[in-house]
Amino acid sequence: MVIELSKQFSLVNSWINELRNVDAQQDRMRFRRNMERIGEIAAFEISKDLETKEIEIQTPLDKIQVQEIAVQPIITTILRAGVPLFQGVLNYFDKADCGFVAAYRKHDANDYFSIKQDYLTCPNIDGRPLIVADPMLATGASLIEAIKDLLTNGTPSQLHIVAAIASKQGVETIEKDYPQAKIWVGAIDEHLTTKGYITPGLGDAGDLSYGEKLQR
Repeated sequence: MVIELSKQFSLVNSWINELRNVDAQQDRMRFRRNMERIGEIAAFEISKDLETKEIEIQTPLDKIQVQEIAVQPIITTILRAGVPLFQGVLNYFDKADCGFVAAYRKHDANDYFSIKQDYLTCPNIDGRPLIVADPMLATGASLIEAIKDLLTNGTPSQLHIVAAIASKQGVETIEKDYPQAKIWVGAIDEHLTTKGYITPGLGDAGDLSYGEKLQR
């Protein structure tokens, strides 16, 4: 299932507009904060899907039976570009455990790339909701590799993927490989370039958040 958060107009549309806008992109703090905001909205929506349990709490006047999340999720991301979006999800699921994957596009002389994955740290995810935050779902290749490695740490009760911008092709690829996943995306763009970049997209989310990097 795919949920496009900007399909019905809301503040999410305004945040995505700023993420895309080359003038607004000059403000890195604003760019990171807009990514966080999309993560926060996605977290709020995901919370409606989680299993709950009934607990008793004591107010100053009486005891009351209330609903609470039954099992806290595990939130993961792909370093470094995913950190602001991840932080937005974590802002709302503040009792969650976290995992991290180090993966990147290894570019050749013609600017084509392969996926290199070097590092994974994650708690046991068996029987727990797993949320993977990846700001740009382009071809889906890096996300598929990340999920494949994460699932070596157990079988989650639910799989949620959060992205700010996705390509239609990337969404279809994830749906094919992980049909059980629920994809929460700010906006879906129709096209990928021949080199695997989303268009119109927004550019390189990692560079826009933290500055340009040297290509290795």
